[in-house]
Amino acid sequence: MHLDVLDLRNFYYRTRLGRVAQRVIRQQLLAFWPEAQNQTVAGFGFAVPLLRPYLRQARRVVGLMPGPQGVMAWPAGMPNISVLCDETHWPLETGSVDKLVVLHGLETSEDPVSLLDECWRVLGPGGKAIFVVPNRAGLWARRDKTPFGFGRPYSLGQLEALLKRQGLTPERHVAALFAPPSETRFWLRAGPFMERIGQSLPQSRAGGVLLVEARKQMPKPVGLKSAASRRKRLRALDPLPHPEAKPV
Repeated sequence: MHLDVLDLRNFYYRTRLGRVAQRVIRQQLLAFWPEAQNQTVAGFGFAVPLLRPYLRQARRVVGLMPGPQGVMAWPAGMPNISVLCDETHWPLETGSVDKLVVLHGLETSEDPVSLLDECWRVLGPGGKAIFVVPNRAGLWARRDKTPFGFGRPYSLGQLEALLKRQGLTPERHVAALFAPPSETRFWLRAGPFMERIGQSLPQSRAGGVLLVEARKQMPKPVGLKSAASRRKRLRALDPLPHPEAKPV
């Protein structure tokens, strides 16, 4: 179940907790990808809060928002580069994306395998994606006052196994949001300290969200079929219709 774009916008841009979450996750993203000079950067789900640093240097930036979620114009005060799309059919050419960010896209998808097929399709050879998902063991997945309390949370092992099965090779990971998802002044002020402490803990257990970087595997592993081809193969196994009775 996708969240409503208005709820996501209000959280990230109009609440103190959302602005803190945006800053912390973006810092981790920039630690992985400090620049995207002359590259194509795409975001799916509600990834636009993380994409602003790439607007001036990337060749192209596009924010893809799934139909059930809805779309909003972004960035504010500039020509719009966000687009409404089908979750598993994006208006991007095959192999056209250098860097892909997925936030509030995978855990809320009704068909994560087909979604990852589409991620694989649009990435160019050697292209990379970062998936930001709620950590199954973290506090943020257990409270529905933030967008990370909805959908399907993942453990690190679950997410990496899913990515590998779809031809996306995990390379690096990090956790973020170690402070509780609280609007109280104490925890908001303690956030930076908690993030520093959190980096010294077993990250897959302590952080509220996981960021996993994966590279497109080329060629696609032998025997790995797309979701569409799997559905077609399953239909071939359906029982034949019952033959009509012959007249006596």
